[in-house]
Amino acid sequence: MRSIWRTLDPQLTRDIALVCAAISVVGLSFGAIAVSSGLPLWMPLLMSVVVFAGASQFAFVAIIAAGGGIVAAVSAGLLANARHILFGFSLGDVLGTSLASRLVGSHLMVDESVAFTLSKSSSHERRSVYWLCGGGLFVSWNLGVLVGALGGTLVSDTDAFGLDAAFPAVLLALILPSLKERVTRRAAGVGAVIAVGVSPLLPAGVPILLALSALVLTMPLRRPRRVIHS
Repeated sequence: MRSIWRTLDPQLTRDIALVCAAISVVGLSFGAIAVSSGLPLWMPLLMSVVVFAGASQFAFVAIIAAGGGIVAAVSAGLLANARHILFGFSLGDVLGTSLASRLVGSHLMVDESVAFTLSKSSSHERRSVYWLCGGGLFVSWNLGVLVGALGGTLVSDTDAFGLDAAFPAVLLALILPSLKERVTRRAAGVGAVIAVGVSPLLPAGVPILLALSALVLTMPLRRPRRVIHS
C-alpha cells in the first residue's frame, strides 16, 4: 500500500478522492430509490456488492419497478455492461497473473477506474491507479447505497421527494459523456424513438432491449473503394 501512495502524485490522488465522493452520492440515490420503489432492503445492498455497476443496477431497478420481468431486467443490465469485454483487453496487464487477482480486478472494472488507469503510461503506475481507484469506488459506492437504502425505508412517497425523476436524471448523467460524437448521438436518438414508440404495446423492459437495434440501423456503411485502372 505504501508503494501505491509513493507512485501517485497528490493531484491524481485528489481527483480519485473526488470521484469516490461523487460516486457515493450516486449510490445514496440508488439505494433510496430502490427501497422506496418497493424492493426489500437487502436487494440493493446485495446487488451493489455482487454486481457493482451503477448503470446496470439503475436499469434493473427501473424495469422491475415499472412492472417488467426479471429476464428483461437482467438482459438490460448485461447489455449495459457489455463494454467491459473491451475494457478487459485493454487492462489485461494490470489485473495480475493469478486467478484471484484477475477475478477481484475484473469486479472492480468500472468506467472511472478504467479511465484513470489508461491515462498512465508505465505499468507500475497503471496498477497502482487501478487498484486504488477501483477499491475506493467499491467502498464509496456500497457505503452510499447502504445509507441511501436505510434512508429510503423512511420515505413513503417517492413523488414527494422527487425520487421518481431521479431514475432518468441519473441515467442521463451517466450517458452524457458518451454523446460527444455524431454517430453516438444519432444511435441514441433513434433508440429513444423506438423505445417510446413501442412502450404502449410491449411489457416494461422490452422496449429498452428493442432500442438497441438502433446500433445496427444507424451503423455507417463503408462505401467500396473505386479501383482506377491505368
